[in-house]
Amino acid sequence: MNDDTTPFGAHSTAAEVIAGVDLTGRRAIVTGGASGIGVETARALARAGAEVTLAVRDRQAGERTAGDITATTGNERVLVAHVDLADPESVAAFSAAWQGPLHVLINNAGIMAPPLTRTPQGWEMQFATNHLGHFALATGLHGALAAAGGARVVAVSSVGHINGDIDFDDIHFERRPYDRWLAYGQSKTANILFAVEGARRWAADAITVNALNPGRILGTGLMRHVGDIASAPASFEPDSSDVSSKNAEQGAATSVLLAGSPLTEGVSGRYFEDCAQAEPHRPGVRRGVAAYALDPGAAARLWDVSTRTLAR
Repeated sequence: MNDDTTPFGAHSTAAEVIAGVDLTGRRAIVTGGASGIGVETARALARAGAEVTLAVRDRQAGERTAGDITATTGNERVLVAHVDLADPESVAAFSAAWQGPLHVLINNAGIMAPPLTRTPQGWEMQFATNHLGHFALATGLHGALAAAGGARVVAVSSVGHINGDIDFDDIHFERRPYDRWLAYGQSKTANILFAVEGARRWAADAITVNALNPGRILGTGLMRHVGDIASAPASFEPDSSDVSSKNAEQGAATSVLLAGSPLTEGVSGRYFEDCAQAEPHRPGVRRGVAAYALDPGAAARLWDVSTRTLAR
């Protein structure tokens, strides 16, 4: 990929961006693969011939989804495994059980704007699930990714990252008042910073790491804590420059582009939206990437903080 554009855009679907690509012999994991854009991400990869493991909290839902994907793609290699990203022991068990190379890891699962909830360790739930769980999963699977040769890690972030940088002095809202949108934004900024530092650390292993904004997809499980969209703060509302809402197939397109398209081979440490590298964020427009989310110093600091947190 020689520039920041592709032939695809905001309304391209996952099937369109992967059309003609053969992923036979590749193995992929999609967290949260039983709902929302995760289903369509997994379906597109399966249709291209990849073995796809749905890493899910609800195994029954995962089995139903796997059956549906197999029925619609003809690919029998759609597997299901349990993982609870908010539980470090569950993530460690999943990683330890994985055998053989891993070509694609899509950190897709997430929660958005719940009331204040803490893990047994005292971690704020959005940061624990959206960032720490995926960080632990990716680092736990590093050996399998390195063994694949040319592996790709894809972190599903959000335009919500523009609502908040990481407060390294109070990540878990132990001293400041809890704000569910600041917490969500912080966790999504962390997804991008993970890509920045992961790209640097893992370049020698030929592992690329990128983050993305899937767009505004309504009606998925991610919205369950939001209720009426009108109840969200004004900063959450897209302005007139935003593209219209996407369906799940369109929302999965950028993930699939980064996961399997030859157009993004070798691209690493970037943030994409609408199937192209994002422009810098401009105030008043809910698009683009905030400068703090690409800060290499913050990215390195977050990696170290995350490693220490999980080691406690």
